[in-house]
Amino acid sequence: MRANIDGHFLLIGLMAYPIRHSLSPKMQNIIYSKLDIPYVYLAFEVTQEKLPDAIKGLRALGLRGSAVSMPNKQLVCQYLDKLTPAVELIGACNTISNDDGVLTGYNTDGIGYMRSLKEAGVDVIGKKLTLLGGGGAASAIAVQAALDGVKKISIFNQKDECFDKIVEIVNRINAKTDCETVVYDLADHSKLRQEIAESAVLCNATGIGMKPSEGKSLITDPTMLRKDLVVTDCIYSPRKTKLLEIAESQGCKTLNGIGMMLWQGHAQIKIWTGKEAPIDYVKEKMGFND
Repeated sequence: MRANIDGHFLLIGLMAYPIRHSLSPKMQNIIYSKLDIPYVYLAFEVTQEKLPDAIKGLRALGLRGSAVSMPNKQLVCQYLDKLTPAVELIGACNTISNDDGVLTGYNTDGIGYMRSLKEAGVDVIGKKLTLLGGGGAASAIAVQAALDGVKKISIFNQKDECFDKIVEIVNRINAKTDCETVVYDLADHSKLRQEIAESAVLCNATGIGMKPSEGKSLITDPTMLRKDLVVTDCIYSPRKTKLLEIAESQGCKTLNGIGMMLWQGHAQIKIWTGKEAPIDYVKEKMGFND
């Protein structure tokens, strides 16, 4: 607990629903304390219905910025003054910076995911990635992976309101990068099996596996997974989702969402403060080295 908080401290928020499970407030406040930066980071449960008022509140109270998570990453873009080129390509924002009243939307999710793979010694550059999901996190990962040099990306999503949106994003990826990206119906299990068999990495970028869907997995047939496949999950609470349990039973290398959270947070702090976050220090303090 910081004992030196005074009237000069600024507030950074986290807007999502649900959000009380998030480790981001602990991580960010550890970093601000370590670097002696006068910021405090707090989580706010904000539904899509409350998001417009929350953005007005951010402006009125002069927050330095805010992180944005599900289900608000795509909706929030329409309430901001400026969007980075990456956000325009992705169609989703996870980071707001308030610079003298001008709200700019960034996205650090894809950066965090790709950096987490690198730190774990996983090389997907020039190879195929299969993504489960078509929402904000999946879009960000697909765009960053394509920009970084992943050769092929197969995205599987339900035929819901997100499907047409992810198709639009894929069309932009194919037009502006050298990555061959395709969207399939998640219900097509035979196609899913085929694409996973040809992939180096499988990533769950949905909320299936965390509350209120804890204990569930979009992959239920272990034979879809082979030993040399790397299976990743953007979820970090719980640390081991049902998908990762199934993958481990097949001998796969697995990664949860902790690395993605840390490195996307690293990028956020760079935006808000201009400083480099001490990730190794955070890992030690939060018990991630255990």
